[in-house]
Amino acid sequence: MMSQKAVALKVDDIDILGQLYLPGDKSRYPTVCVCHGIPSGNPPDPNDRGYPELAERICHKGFAVLIFNFRGTGASGGDFDILGWTRDLKTIVDYLWALPEVDRSRLALLGFSGGAAVSIYAASQDNRVSCVVACACPAEFTFFNKINEPQSIVDHFRSIGVIRDKKSPHSTQDWLNSFRLVSPIRYVAGIAPRPLLLVHGNQDETVAMNDVYKLYAQAGEPKQITIVDGAGHRLRQNAQAMATVTSWLKSQCQG
Repeated sequence: MMSQKAVALKVDDIDILGQLYLPGDKSRYPTVCVCHGIPSGNPPDPNDRGYPELAERICHKGFAVLIFNFRGTGASGGDFDILGWTRDLKTIVDYLWALPEVDRSRLALLGFSGGAAVSIYAASQDNRVSCVVACACPAEFTFFNKINEPQSIVDHFRSIGVIRDKKSPHSTQDWLNSFRLVSPIRYVAGIAPRPLLLVHGNQDETVAMNDVYKLYAQAGEPKQITIVDGAGHRLRQNAQAMATVTSWLKSQCQG
């Protein structure tokens, strides 16, 4: 029987909160760490149960699943900062690695959009990650290239509640530069020889289709690309995309 337990970690003295789902039929499980994307500020869909629904679906397939909020989002503390997100994820992997329920040889990252970018960065630096699924992943962060006034980007994220401290960031330029540093195109080759699945919707309104082809070209083997016909940016809400992801994870982690 599936069980859940709350997870509370400290990173840079910031509370990072999450939920661990366990299938409950044996002692060690292949494990999936789910990494959400950058909040858009759009009102939530009242019919969408969010990441818990995805976690339950994957857990029912025999995986331990961890979902959590990066700093600046949800119930976690702190302010949105992409380099900070990489430290959050490293600490999450440390936590999973130490759990007796986790099969250390089968620890996957499943990331969406900005969370996919952070997953690629983290996996390239950490061989404890056994495989990566990157959904709707940008090759590079380019949103700041479209705006002449960098402060307006910070103001946007402040307005949607993910930059909460009035004094944050200390340097707008450093904060923006961190997005360039974490650009997935710079790190995706470092995942090989561990498996990588790239999933993208051909109607993605946020990340151009060309990005997934750039990442695929740069990645080493083994790699796979899946283009979901008719799907937009929110692949978590697309049944075909998530069926593809779950099937791939089973083939990599339960074969």
